Amino acid sequence: MILYGISTCDTCKKAIKALEAAGHPVTFRDVRKDPLTEAEIDTIITEFGDRIINKTSTTYRAFSDFLKASDADAQIRSQPTVMKRPVIDAGGTWYLGWDQATIDALTGA
Repeated sequence: MILYGISTCDTCKKAIKALEAAGHPVTFRDVRKDPLTEAEIDTIITEFGDRIINKTSTTYRAFSDFLKASDADAQIRSQPTVMKRPVIDAGGTWYLGWDQATIDALTGA
């Protein structure tokens, strides 16, 4: 299982802790320190579309009008922290965020 996020994200930290407690080995991928490849961006965009962009984040609000009007892949390439977090790849099944449905699906809680 791969969890994509940033090391300072409290939600990512909670998710990792809960997943590990449920017995899942988690590989954490800090997208700030280890940027996504083009293939990873394409896969994530295909899976979530524009929902992947956190339009309420300070990162997004700081974008120029041109970048705000750009496609999600260009926004992520420009500033990977604009992604909603966490993004979880559970063996080919993808999850966005750490809501109750994701918690239930991945931890059996």
